[in-house]
Amino acid sequence: MSSDIKNINKEIDKFKRNGEIQKAIEFCQTILLKEPNRFDLHVRLGDLYMDWHLDVYQAKQYIDRAINYFNLAIKNGADRAQCHYMMAQCLKKKDRYTDALEEANNALRFTFFKSSRIHYLKHRLLKVLFFSSFKTKFQSNVELLLSYLFLPFDKEAKKEFFQKIKIVVILPELIKAFYLCKLKDFDSAIEYYTKMIDKIPGFTPLYCLLGDIYRAIGKHEEAIIEYKMARWIDSLCFSAYSGLVQAYEEMGDYDNAISTYLKFISIHPNNAILHSNIANLYFMKGEYEQAVSHYQSAVTLNPKQDWTSIVAQTLGYVQQNVIKNTDAAIEAFQSAYLLTPKELDIYISLGSAFYDKEDYKNALIIYRRALELEPNNAKIHCNLGYLYWGMGELSEAIKEYELSIKYDVGYAIAHNNLGVIYLDDLAHIQKASDCFRAAISANPNYALAYYNLARALSIKGEKVEAAKFFQIAYDINSITNEIDPAEIQDRLNNLFE
Repeated sequence: MSSDIKNINKEIDKFKRNGEIQKAIEFCQTILLKEPNRFDLHVRLGDLYMDWHLDVYQAKQYIDRAINYFNLAIKNGADRAQCHYMMAQCLKKKDRYTDALEEANNALRFTFFKSSRIHYLKHRLLKVLFFSSFKTKFQSNVELLLSYLFLPFDKEAKKEFFQKIKIVVILPELIKAFYLCKLKDFDSAIEYYTKMIDKIPGFTPLYCLLGDIYRAIGKHEEAIIEYKMARWIDSLCFSAYSGLVQAYEEMGDYDNAISTYLKFISIHPNNAILHSNIANLYFMKGEYEQAVSHYQSAVTLNPKQDWTSIVAQTLGYVQQNVIKNTDAAIEAFQSAYLLTPKELDIYISLGSAFYDKEDYKNALIIYRRALELEPNNAKIHCNLGYLYWGMGELSEAIKEYELSIKYDVGYAIAHNNLGVIYLDDLAHIQKASDCFRAAISANPNYALAYYNLARALSIKGEKVEAAKFFQIAYDINSITNEIDPAEIQDRLNNLFE
């Protein structure tokens, strides 16, 4: 290396050490204006543009410039392995992972021993892009092994390795910052983490930890900046994405949270938890078809039976109560049943879906199976009472409601429904009134029970008392929305006509 090149690199390194990357870039550009064919400076300039993201948060434009300089350097006969490797890193930052993998392969064509960094990059890209395939998972592990084998021959890889183990230098401060967080002294912890970032800029976990603290004290905008910084340094960082979406969710910014999840899913397409989380956000936004699609993806991926069963039940609920697709709801609940056949709530949900479909035979089978698991369960007996009532078998319905009340004397719904059978189907007014009063005693905010008691009292001719309970029902219903308020008002208006 000539003394001229040594002096130029020395000056560039000086600027970098002082954090004056823009000045280093301007220095390179000045020399290139005089000597446009200095391929070594094109490579350095590309490196500098890559480094500039540590000072500028929104730096993709500089990455594009870096790619242009690396392409130019290749044309001018620069170190092809180095240029292709750096281009792979650029493309990784732009979330173009398949293109990055191709550039890493191109880099390996021009080097053998000095390839530790390239193999490690390939290992990470293969791991996140294709980890569901046994073949590519195996290949990813092979690349990791090769990165270790060639480490002694790769000068730049050794530099990066020693840079990473510098964490030992900040270990006492890390422990102090962790302890301060436990003591809720967040301001001091922030100060420690900021100092540590100054010592080891580009160490991704520090930015994530700082973002976590900002989130904990409600400074979501600051947290988002730190998570974005971590993601920019390492676009494959799981913690950065996770913290970022949590910050957006806590702010109620569902659009940005969804956008981040979609980017995250593009990196980890087979992560069921990500699909479930984004489905919840779509549901909260009222975009139900999108929610259903991602719930289905989560169920299909099925990481753990208990967890997947819960997602399948959620999917069933959305299909039954929002989409109004009873067949799809039954299918989802049946999937949950196959995963966790002893989960009682699934039987209740599946029986309800069969009831909505007017498939009373299967609803009856499901509820009876549920009773085999818990014969004294008040809710199942209550649902069976409702089923028999819908089938017109009043004596069986009464029996089930009475069993429900026997096993849970405070079950307001069972009291109320039994009262409606006595009032509307059997005309036993006093029994009905007693049931409604028992329902109100169990749940003083049960608007429907007040409304039904008022109906019973109006039939008995106790109009003043009935008016009082209609008014109570109306007032409570303004909060609970159990009944059409116009129906209560009509009953109240017609009471004294």
